[in-house]
Amino acid sequence: MSVEILNVHNVEAMRRAGKAAAETLAWVFSQLRSGMTTADIDRLVRLDTARRGGTPSQLGYHGFPAAVCTSRNAVICHGIPSKDEVLEQGDIVNIDVTTCIQGFHGDTSATFFVGEPSPDARHIVDVARRCREAGIAVVREGARLGDIGAAIEQLAHREGCSVVREVGGHGIGRNMHAAPHVNHFGVRGTGMRLRAGMAFTIEPMVNAGTSGIVTLDDQWTMVTADGKLSAQFEHTLVVTKTGCEVLTRGAAENGGMIP
Repeated sequence: MSVEILNVHNVEAMRRAGKAAAETLAWVFSQLRSGMTTADIDRLVRLDTARRGGTPSQLGYHGFPAAVCTSRNAVICHGIPSKDEVLEQGDIVNIDVTTCIQGFHGDTSATFFVGEPSPDARHIVDVARRCREAGIAVVREGARLGDIGAAIEQLAHREGCSVVREVGGHGIGRNMHAAPHVNHFGVRGTGMRLRAGMAFTIEPMVNAGTSGIVTLDDQWTMVTADGKLSAQFEHTLVVTKTGCEVLTRGAAENGGMIP
């Protein structure tokens, strides 16, 4: 498995793409209200991505029909926006934005509350956010991929939640998806050793119930097998000698409440 090591010019290009994706996520969040549809989210993402000089990386990727993934309540990931899917009070919704700027990609997502959340919704969203940060905290040159997954899985299990195993983080740079695959479960001290200049995402999908998934007939949308809530948070980062640089920090990175 060949993993690209980015040079300083590549990293600067990644910073621009990551900043654009984070700013689009924040702007879209600021525009949303209950009663809007997930198709409205797609429209807003297309508008703001173009305004920032980028293109939506997800649009057309292996046939994906939208510019953003919108994953609501029991949808784990890859939810397809629809004019028939309405944001309702009490929902949670993950918005996953990936922006391409001058040939490089930035990928980020956050899970938002629609109105006042239930205790269960508040818990799963908080755990997913903390799992992302736990994974990021162990990244540095010389660490191993298994260290990331172990930190995430340990926190999720301690909080009574489970981690989805079928999908994970991924290398990113000139391609939206590249090596390495980043599991959100694992054993410390195992897996590929990290090197400065590697870029990848950490994006744990955390379920309130079991880790089982079902893929719907559209062949994209993944939902929890038990119908319970799922939440996700994602950052793009690049490994450094002493830790990592998160490239998609922004005003909406920790979610928030949609009126």
